Amino acid sequence: MLISAAFVVSCESTTYDQISIPSTNPTYTINVGPVIKANCSGCHSGGSQFPDLGNYAQVKEAAQNGNLLCKINGTCGSVMPTNGKMSQGTIDMIQLWSSNGYIN
Repeated sequence: MLISAAFVVSCESTTYDQISIPSTNPTYTINVGPVIKANCSGCHSGGSQFPDLGNYAQVKEAAQNGNLLCKINGTCGSVMPTNGKMSQGTIDMIQLWSSNGYIN
């Protein structure tokens, strides 16, 4: 009984977002790419919308010139994606990826 009570008290609710976002060294392949694919490349690939975000080189370029980060932060016009701002944890992870040198 005491063991099960200790277990229940020590458990905390953790969201998928908190589990999947690394605190250091996010990479495009493991972390950033899946977020961009799920949230951005449906509209921003194949030249249909600027900037094109269909692959690593394009996402890196958009991050380097400021288009990606200002749009997901909502600091340069309407926030992207159009269905709502990404979680702050996701935005922070993309900013960390940028700060760490766009690791593929």
